[in-house]
Parts: sequence; C-alpha cells; structure tokens
Amino acid sequence: MISFQEKVWQATAKIPRGKVSTYGLIAKAIKNPLASRAVGQALHCNPHWPKVPCHRVVRGTGEIGGFASGSKKKIALLRQEGIEIENGRILNLKYYLYSFAK
Repeated sequence: MISFQEKVWQATAKIPRGKVSTYGLIAKAIKNPLASRAVGQALHCNPHWPKVPCHRVVRGTGEIGGFASGSKKKIALLRQEGIEIENGRILNLKYYLYSFAK
C-alpha cells in the first residue's frame, strides 16, 4: 500500500515546468480532499526534490506558501520557469494552474 506522503509526491511529480498546483488540488487528486494541510506537511518533508518539484505547489489564493529553502528561493525557482509573481502571489493563477484531470 502506498503511503499518503508517497501519493502526494507522485502527484506533485506530474506538475510540469511552468505550471503550478495547489495544496487543495493535490489533496483532491489523491482522493483525500480534506487533507490540504497534510499535503503541505508531506511536501515539507520531500526527500525527492527536485525530481518532485514541491516549489510548484502554492496556496489556492495564489500566494506562494511555504518552502523548506524559504519563500525567496521558491519565488526565484518559479520565476526561472516563467511564472509571473508579484507581492508574493502568482499573477493570473488560472493560466498557470495544472489540471490533474486527464
């Protein structure tokens, strides 16, 4: 049986460069829609970075959210991928949002 953390890391690994997802969308994608905070905890303990790109996961409001290496590093990584950020928030979140429904 796959652990909750492994499910989170597997879903996060699907987010392509230049796209982001949210903690809530990942929780829904792994069939545990009320676990968005637990998704954040699993990503904080991510031993597979950069293969599992946890920097591509943001809050549902578009705010950057946490990152083990700090928010400045997370913003820099997202900007390197072409994602527009202003005042700690993704501009036009819907444009950059990755859909797990395929």
